[in-house]
Amino acid sequence: MTPVEEAFDGNDAPEDLRSYGRRRGRKPSARQELLLRDVLPRVSIDPGRGPAIDPTRIFSAPVADIWIEIGFGGGEHLLWQAGQNPGVGIIGCEPFQDGVVKVLDALDRGGPCNIRLHAGDAREVIRRLPPSSLGRAFILFPDPWPKKRHVKRRLVNVALLRLLARAMRPGASLRLATDIGDYARTMLLAIREEGSFGWVASCAEDWRVRPGDWPATRYEAKAVAAGRCCYYLTLTRRGP
Repeated sequence: MTPVEEAFDGNDAPEDLRSYGRRRGRKPSARQELLLRDVLPRVSIDPGRGPAIDPTRIFSAPVADIWIEIGFGGGEHLLWQAGQNPGVGIIGCEPFQDGVVKVLDALDRGGPCNIRLHAGDAREVIRRLPPSSLGRAFILFPDPWPKKRHVKRRLVNVALLRLLARAMRPGASLRLATDIGDYARTMLLAIREEGSFGWVASCAEDWRVRPGDWPATRYEAKAVAAGRCCYYLTLTRRGP
């Protein structure tokens, strides 16, 4: 098995129920193979099973804060946030090869240098981060798993919130988005049950209107074009 195939072989931690579908789409082009072979190793995080990841040491320059995006899709939001916040180190996690390649292409063409990637399940990385090391986390339009028998595979649940609560410091921000009303409901139920996050909302616009420092993604544009309502939840990590 080649290094590229190993990065997308579909192996997950045994305790994690898989929350995404396929990991590969079309066969990579020669350019994409080059990016996966030569660029990905330079920006990749290997969570492994050794000592905890020191997030302050994985970037090429000192950073004032560490953020994580879980499932960055085509990378539009990840790249925008990195470009707008050069003093922040951003970890992007995405199991789908096509999305990883899009970000690698942008980085290879002179994109921001404050991005590190994990081409796999974000939970593998979150478990290896020190407590209270994250200042912000994004989970934008995760796979909705709309069929009733698949709801258990939805990524945002009590177990994930517990992992994030350990890794995020008090006052840190968690941003969630979905275009599925039932998923927004289950997100809020999980938030209430887990208890470590407070929902920052004082009026309907706080969850109906995307904030100005929260750029749209291609998936969101498709949802809007299809007439679906989008829900934007901003949460704050409560103190100990």
